[in-house]
Amino acid sequence: MAKLDYLVKRIKEMNFGRMLDTVEKVHIDSGKGHMLVLFDMIVCAFKYQAGYSDYALFEMYKLNKAQRSTVVTRGINNSFIKEFNNPEYTELINNKLRFARLFSDFMHRDWLDLTTAPKEEFADFVKKHPEFIAKPASGMCGKGIQKINAQASDLGRLREYLIGNDLLLLEEIIVQHPAMHRLHPYSVNTCRIVTLHKDGKTKVVVAYLRIGNGRLVDNFNSAGMVVPINENTGLAEFCAVDKQGKLYEKHPITYEAINGFRVPDWEEVLSLVKKAGAVVPQVGLVGWDVALSDRGPLLVEGNNFPGHDIYGLPAHCKNGIGVLPKFKEAIKNLSGR
Repeated sequence: MAKLDYLVKRIKEMNFGRMLDTVEKVHIDSGKGHMLVLFDMIVCAFKYQAGYSDYALFEMYKLNKAQRSTVVTRGINNSFIKEFNNPEYTELINNKLRFARLFSDFMHRDWLDLTTAPKEEFADFVKKHPEFIAKPASGMCGKGIQKINAQASDLGRLREYLIGNDLLLLEEIIVQHPAMHRLHPYSVNTCRIVTLHKDGKTKVVVAYLRIGNGRLVDNFNSAGMVVPINENTGLAEFCAVDKQGKLYEKHPITYEAINGFRVPDWEEVLSLVKKAGAVVPQVGLVGWDVALSDRGPLLVEGNNFPGHDIYGLPAHCKNGIGVLPKFKEAIKNLSGR
């Protein structure tokens, strides 16, 4: 019944123009007829809760039934979030100001809440950090984040600008670990680590390294690239891929190797997210963004609705097998079944 309700809702919200554009794209890429592609899309929607975007992104038209059953589609991702995350508590993760207060001990850097900080405290922060990062209280994919240079600024006007543009969370700039800096120095390159928490236990399910490509942010949906990390070793075992599907064995700007890159301090990273996963047990599924700094691993933010679009990219699936088995295994271990 829940699956049917989800499908009905998705049909009502569907952009049929985009769906037909996707049919055309798949037709060109696969050589299959338009009606065959459309029919197969509908089958995947009902059987695997895959929207037309999932169908194209994960190249489900190339997968057999066994392979398709391992893909974490949007509908399946939503079902996990509905099962593990109590919506009454998700703002503790989603709102960046509330997150900073609750997870301050995990952030390992100075930060300031402009909604509560008096002018004197703002002046002290800017004096200590004349360059800082300003973030909206809410938002995704790194949108709206600005790097502010406050040297020789009128503090009154700067404060008004920040508040007027909803840039309410100010943070000390993260100095990356040398290995991460060499990879791409223009953004903080973060690890997206998804954990599940239940009954006092936290399991790491999947991990990814997100790398910037000439921009301030590293997000996959903001021109960045992504590569899976072996959650046991911290090793990247594939080439990175961007939203357009382009593969990168080496970074196109720095020429640093991506395939074979080892994330530093990996055991500390795992310890950090496992501890963080227990702070708000009512939100059991979280995608943590972790930076590797010169002070060790630290939390950048948490995501109570982590996007599923990086979970099963074709370039990262051995033998067409997605990551759904990892989620099922983690849930099984947490449930003691």
